[in-house]
Amino acid sequence: MNEWLTAREIAAERLPDMPESERGVQVLAARNGWDGSAQSRKRPGRGGATEYHFSLLPTLAQVAFQQKHMVVELPTKPAKPTPDASLSARAQQERDARLAVVAAFEKFSRGLQLGYATRVQVFTDKFNAGSLVTETWVREIVPSLSKRSLARWQSQKRDGKANRLGHDPAQARKGTGVLETANEGKVRAFMLAAIAAQPHLSAAAVRTQCRYEFGDTLKVVSKGVEATIAMPPVRTFQHALKGLKSSHKIELIKLTNPDQYRSHLAPAGVGMLRHVSEPNQLWQIDASPVDALCVDGRYSVYACIDIATRRTIWLLSKTPRASAVALLIRKAILEWGVPDKIKTDNGSDFVARDIQRLFASLGIEFELSDPYQPQQKGHVERVIGTMQHDLGPLLPGFVGHSVADRKAIENRKAFSQRLGETEAETFGVSLTGPELQKHIDDWTTKIYQHRPHAGLKDRTPFAVALASTKAVRTVDERALDLLLMPVAGSDGQRIVTKFGVRIDHHHYQTPTIMPGTAVFVRMDPNDAGRAYAFAQDGAEFLGEAICPELSGLHPATLVRAAKEIRAELIDERTRDLKANMKKLAKGPSLIERALEVASRDIPNVIPLSRREEVHSTAHIEAAIAAKAERLNPSKPLDPAAAAAHRRLIEEMRAEEEAELTASTEAILEQRMAEVAAERTAGLPENVVKLPETPRERYRRALAYRARMQAGDLSAADAMWLGGYVTSAEFKAQSAMHEDFGDAYLS
Repeated sequence: MNEWLTAREIAAERLPDMPESERGVQVLAARNGWDGSAQSRKRPGRGGATEYHFSLLPTLAQVAFQQKHMVVELPTKPAKPTPDASLSARAQQERDARLAVVAAFEKFSRGLQLGYATRVQVFTDKFNAGSLVTETWVREIVPSLSKRSLARWQSQKRDGKANRLGHDPAQARKGTGVLETANEGKVRAFMLAAIAAQPHLSAAAVRTQCRYEFGDTLKVVSKGVEATIAMPPVRTFQHALKGLKSSHKIELIKLTNPDQYRSHLAPAGVGMLRHVSEPNQLWQIDASPVDALCVDGRYSVYACIDIATRRTIWLLSKTPRASAVALLIRKAILEWGVPDKIKTDNGSDFVARDIQRLFASLGIEFELSDPYQPQQKGHVERVIGTMQHDLGPLLPGFVGHSVADRKAIENRKAFSQRLGETEAETFGVSLTGPELQKHIDDWTTKIYQHRPHAGLKDRTPFAVALASTKAVRTVDERALDLLLMPVAGSDGQRIVTKFGVRIDHHHYQTPTIMPGTAVFVRMDPNDAGRAYAFAQDGAEFLGEAICPELSGLHPATLVRAAKEIRAELIDERTRDLKANMKKLAKGPSLIERALEVASRDIPNVIPLSRREEVHSTAHIEAAIAAKAERLNPSKPLDPAAAAAHRRLIEEMRAEEEAELTASTEAILEQRMAEVAAERTAGLPENVVKLPETPRERYRRALAYRARMQAGDLSAADAMWLGGYVTSAEFKAQSAMHEDFGDAYLS
């Protein structure tokens, strides 16, 4: 009975509880994990289809299969188990040797009319005696055999646990090395961190770093006893580092080469844009340097891919710039129609204001991928790679996809041959930019779009686009060209003056637009002397702007015509305004109108009289006296009366000064008494109270000065200070202070 069947053979058996199609059986096998089990294998020979052991089938299916095909006969030799990635090569060899011994015992037992125990005894005796013919590699792995081992191996094979027969001493010792267990695993962690931080460290350098970190000895545990050992030699570190780099390969790549991890190892989804099913529903755009040189240098290629159909449009540009993106959009729109959405990265040429304005003018939704996340627009990234790898090597001037490729191409010639050669001679450069553009376009239309694509279920981009029934949104080519031509500088924004608008040191007359109007200007793509002015948002056309120097018109004639148009426009706009101004001039004046309205707003209330009192000051009295003097001028006095009048004034002034002096002296005497009392307030009664010395008065004067600067000095103290600073004593004390410094005050 053939116990191993392919998916097609299982489907042909039409067993209960089993699919009746090959694809159905494959789906069931994938769902139940048959491919990863020990009961699956590749059929030897051409084709190599996967075979499954009938024991994987459901119970009813197994019973039905055995009823149809079981034949009582000698069992055939079991097939060699397929390699298992979970076992090392050594363990697989150990397993296969033990399975060979079990198979030899089963073959030995056939036809013997002996009990099981007797057969085991005879077989083990003959095996240990070397009487049985055994392959050399089996004898090397199993030099002797016991009855207990043979029974255990049979049981594990019978239970479908053949992999347990594999034994690798190296795997058993894995993780038990000195450097892996030393210092409770801290040495291992430190070594891993060291090679993650600097992958190029040699084993000797890592050993040196470990000596700095842990000293010249390490602590290890052997058979439950902690011991101190010397730092292992470099050879031990080499073995340990090799194991760490192998067991932590993914983690180290993630830390040391994030781009490689993201490109080759990071989880990635498939079919994330399957909802995009119609042409022009979503485009992706990106740029990359071409892997080939031209006679005028290296170009960048801009790629646009339609996600639903995988069609592509390409445009070469000498340097990455926003105008190249605009021309790529123009080329794609004229070829395919207007898209619903375009997705790009965050490059300056894609996020330029001109590009955003172009998308807004065309009604295209603009989507940006996150910074440094090229996988978010993986379709255009992959199609650029397809073009570079498919077309690039066919082009003259191909320089390779990487630095290593470039070096390999250069090495086709000896260094002596390359010496003195230009880059063009080394790489055989012969294409111009337009020629390269033609090659890319021809490759797209003749090769790429007629090649089956896996993402299109093996259909071609040309066939998918042709089968679509979605209406194509078209744009007038001249209008599209106009949208692509904003004037340079200030993002196309201009302010209209009496000279018009200024573009590249030329003035363009705008007779239909009033001075002071902010406009957005686009150039006529076919006439450098003509421009078009729009509202600032570009949604409303305001008028033409013409430059007489560039359009070939006579400047004086154009200016005269512009003035006439402006005059007619202003007359039309001011005709009704002038009529209303005449009506306004015939009636009351503006102030009379304002006062009449204000009088209507005054409330109809009469205020009651209020209590009054006379307010007077010296200035008011003087003003009243001056007014009275003007109304009733005084008569001049005779000489005798004038002399008497002056004498009375002097006597009154002298009396006032005497009173002021007496009052001041009284205040000063009272203040001096208070100062003296404050100075002696803390002295006992039996202590003689000495008068204030000149030095003490000087210190008090300095203190008063400080308080005066702070605005905290009383009037009495200020009067005393004013008199004291003019005295000879103050001057003498001040001189002493200058000579001896602050030590004099102590």
